[in-house]
Amino acid sequence: MEYLILKNSDLKVSRIGMGGCPMGQYGWGNVQENELIEAVHSAIDLGITLFDTADTYGLGQSEITLGKALGKRRRDVVIASKFGVRIENGKTFYDNSPEYIEKALDDSLRRLRTDYIDLYQVHYRDEKTPIEDVVDKLESLKKQGKIRYYGLSNIHENDKDELKYFIGSFVSFQDEYSLACRKNERDIRLISDELQMTPITWGSLGQGILTGKYNKNVKFNSDDRRSRDVYVNFHGEKLLKNLEIVDEMKIIGLNHDRPVSAVAIRFILDYLEDSVVLCGAKKAEQIIGNIQGTDWNLSESELDELDRISI
Repeated sequence: MEYLILKNSDLKVSRIGMGGCPMGQYGWGNVQENELIEAVHSAIDLGITLFDTADTYGLGQSEITLGKALGKRRRDVVIASKFGVRIENGKTFYDNSPEYIEKALDDSLRRLRTDYIDLYQVHYRDEKTPIEDVVDKLESLKKQGKIRYYGLSNIHENDKDELKYFIGSFVSFQDEYSLACRKNERDIRLISDELQMTPITWGSLGQGILTGKYNKNVKFNSDDRRSRDVYVNFHGEKLLKNLEIVDEMKIIGLNHDRPVSAVAIRFILDYLEDSVVLCGAKKAEQIIGNIQGTDWNLSESELDELDRISI
């Protein structure tokens, strides 16, 4: 396993983290708690130390399952969670207010069965709470020992002006990025360089299309969010384009004796310097495949070919 230290911190994490959205057990088809717990245990055994979740995944179920799975091994890992998405009375909205941050954190700590979160992240900005108020509250929670560090999620170039006065405060930021979704690439590089934060990618396997398991006839049941057109990686021309990328990845995977998912992960690790890749998983076998994305490198010609075919 490869590790790095998040910028502006002493927080050492594995460069592959386990994403916790499927752990919410909602919208990902057949998901079994016992298999999720087994996947967490396998991840730890294989050297993964970063586990990313959010209070809104499964309305808290992801945090509950992760806390249960970690048990006595909690001190051996880095827990990253998020706040800022509220669902009340059937309505979803963003809230970064200091009052809500504290409530959200206390609820997350209870669900996770822990007394601190290593990396607490703003899931989405609410476009009304001043960033200085958010930082002041997070600093207060840090001094209380409830969180160790804090980061951001889903930010882009137009957020730079707001954040430029807080360089050194946030240690990381998350955005969607994969061979199937490179629209945020420029923003990721700018924020990483200019705001001095470690980039963490989500959707790193394109919601699963980059695992090589699917073909043009793929269909999902209604209990799987990928059945909806908004999950463009599995529909229309975008699906066909993704399958072209997968065909090239299969060739590269054979050359290195690695699964397709490992090639998708390796591209990010090699292409985005000092990045961390999050991969959701429902079963231990998926963790075993993902872990093969570490401790090797794509050749320059392979990177160039994947770059070319995925644009």
